[in-house]
Amino acid sequence: MLLSSLSFSLMQLCVKMLSHLPVVELVFFRSLVSLVLSLIVLKRANVNPLGNNKTALILRGVFGVGALSLFFYTLQALPIATAVVIQYLSPMFTALFAIWILKEPVKPIQWAFFALAFCGILVINGFDDNVEPVYLFAGILSSALAGLAYNMIRKVKDTDHPVVVVFYFPLIATPVMGIVTAFQWVTPDLTDWAVILAMGIFTQIAQVYMTKAWQGSEANQIAGLKYIGVFFALFWDFTLFGITHGWATFAGIALVISGVALNLFVKRKG
Repeated sequence: MLLSSLSFSLMQLCVKMLSHLPVVELVFFRSLVSLVLSLIVLKRANVNPLGNNKTALILRGVFGVGALSLFFYTLQALPIATAVVIQYLSPMFTALFAIWILKEPVKPIQWAFFALAFCGILVINGFDDNVEPVYLFAGILSSALAGLAYNMIRKVKDTDHPVVVVFYFPLIATPVMGIVTAFQWVTPDLTDWAVILAMGIFTQIAQVYMTKAWQGSEANQIAGLKYIGVFFALFWDFTLFGITHGWATFAGIALVISGVALNLFVKRKG
């Protein structure tokens, strides 16, 4: 999960560097690279790319495409750390949906910790002038869809290969986003193409290791480890984009991480 977080952070950096290109175009290229890489890996492993639990795999792809598209939208408009922290509400939605989808129980005290994390988002939104309501809503919706996608990943942990799970994202995203991109096309320059390729590769690495992490542990136990990515995001904001965050951002981040850390502690105590 830590390797996945680093790879996702590098992907986020690539998206930020490509803010002059439409979101649908970036999702299309990201999915195209992932489609090719996934097929190569599956062919070498002699694994059927269509998998077994097709309903859950398709839902994983649909939810994932929606979540990533909205996340890219917030990444292009906001500082990386701010967009990442808003999207980090996904563990709350993951645990919520896991009650019904995976029948994984949540203790009453955990809801207080989820509320604490959500308060962190509200602090950032209330005191950070960079966060407009439309981006907050997009980030929260992205988190909810990601929570559904993660539950679908867990649902197929005993039936499908991790790369098959990854493959269903580009399988759905490539044709859909390809059609939309045709109407919003902006031609990338040479540097853009290099960054686009890097974005696809980092995303593939992140997806594969994230899938292995989700399939190897309960949703509530693994969800909080992705929060390490906020430190990478703060580093990129400051060193590459000259963005300094105010007290509200750091206070919000502290509340979010505290909520997740307490949740993990209670979960592990059993």
